[in-house]
Amino acid sequence: MKRYFTSESVSEGHPDKLCDQISDAILDACLEQDPNSRVACETMATKDLVIVSGEITTIAKVDYEQQVRRILAKVRYNNAATGIDANTCEVLVKLKEQSPDIAMGVDGAELGAGDQGIMFGYANNETNTYMPYSIQIAHDLVHLASKLRKAGAFKYAQPDMKSQVTMDYTNMKNPTIATILMSIQHDEDYNKTEFETFIKKNIMDVVAKRHGLNTDFKVLINPTGKFVIGGPLGDVGLTGRKIIVDTYGGYARHGGGAFSGKDATKVDRSAAYMCRYAAKNMVAAGLADQIEIQVSYAIGMAEPVSIFIEAFGTNKVPMDVLQKALKENFDFKVASILEKLDLRKPIFFRTAKYGHFGKSEFSWEKLDKVRELEKYL
Repeated sequence: MKRYFTSESVSEGHPDKLCDQISDAILDACLEQDPNSRVACETMATKDLVIVSGEITTIAKVDYEQQVRRILAKVRYNNAATGIDANTCEVLVKLKEQSPDIAMGVDGAELGAGDQGIMFGYANNETNTYMPYSIQIAHDLVHLASKLRKAGAFKYAQPDMKSQVTMDYTNMKNPTIATILMSIQHDEDYNKTEFETFIKKNIMDVVAKRHGLNTDFKVLINPTGKFVIGGPLGDVGLTGRKIIVDTYGGYARHGGGAFSGKDATKVDRSAAYMCRYAAKNMVAAGLADQIEIQVSYAIGMAEPVSIFIEAFGTNKVPMDVLQKALKENFDFKVASILEKLDLRKPIFFRTAKYGHFGKSEFSWEKLDKVRELEKYL
C-alpha cells in the first residue's frame, strides 16, 4: 500500500504572504527605534487597497503607510495591471494602543506571556535543515521561482505562486518525490510550452537534485489551464492565514496561533521558536530521529503551564531521559526565551516568506546545544 504525504508553500507575492511581510516590516520598524515595542499588527490587502489595523504601543515614530508601499514595491506589485500598485493604491491605517489589561500582566516584575495558548516545535533528520522533505522542497521551489522572476530570468512569470509537494513514504528509509504541483501567475500573452518547460527544467528538477532526490515525479503546472489573475486582485490577503506554510507543512501539530505582526512577548511566536530550537538540537544530538515539543501558557504568567515532548518511537534513550534533557537545557520562561534567542531585534521581516524554520540565519536554528545534549546518550 502506497503512503503519501503532501505539503504546500506560497511565494512572497501570494496575497496572504504579502500581508505577513507588511505586518512584520511594521514590527521591525518599531523595534529598530524601540526594542520594547508591543506590536500586534494585522494587514488586509485587496484590489487597490491595503488596510493596516491592530494594537501598537511604542515610542517609535513610524510612517506606516511608507512601510506598506515599500513592501509592495519590493515584491514588485508596482503596476496597476497586477491589481495593486505600490505608488497609487489606497492605504488605510487604523491602529490603537495595546489594552492596559494585557499590559498589566506582560509588563509586571517578571515578564509574563502576552496571551494564553499552546505552541509546538518540531524537527526530524530527513534533511540537512532538520525539516520534513515535503515542506522544505515546497519552500525551495517557490523561493527559487521568485528569485528567477525578480532577476528577469523567468519569462512571463508574475508574483503570485504556490507549490505543493507529495512525498512517497512507502519505503520510509528511501522516500521519493511522487508529485510536484506549481501554480504560477503569468502574463496573459505567454508561450505555455516554453513556460512549463522552464518550470520543470530550471525549477523543479534543480530543487529535486539539490536534495538528492528523483526527477521522474508527476508534474502538474497550473492545473486549471491558466493563472493570469492573481495576488490581491484574485484573492483578499490577510496576515496570519498561512500558519501551516509558516511551520512544518502539516507534518507536525500546530497550536493555532499565527506569527507575523507580533512582537516576541506574544508566546504564539517566541515559544514556537523556542520549541523548534529545543527539538532541533535534540535531534541533531542523536537523542531521537524526530521530536515534537508542546508548551502552554497562561496570560500574564512567566512560566509555562505545561511542557510535553514526543519522539514517536524514534528515541535512542528512554523518554524520561529526553524529558530530563529538555528540562535541564532549555528555559521556557518568557524573559529567558527573549534573551536566549535575542528576539528584541528587528529580524522578523525575513521570517515572513518561505517559512520561519529551516533557515540557518535565525537564532532558533542554531545547533549550539548539541555537545551538551550528547551527554545524555
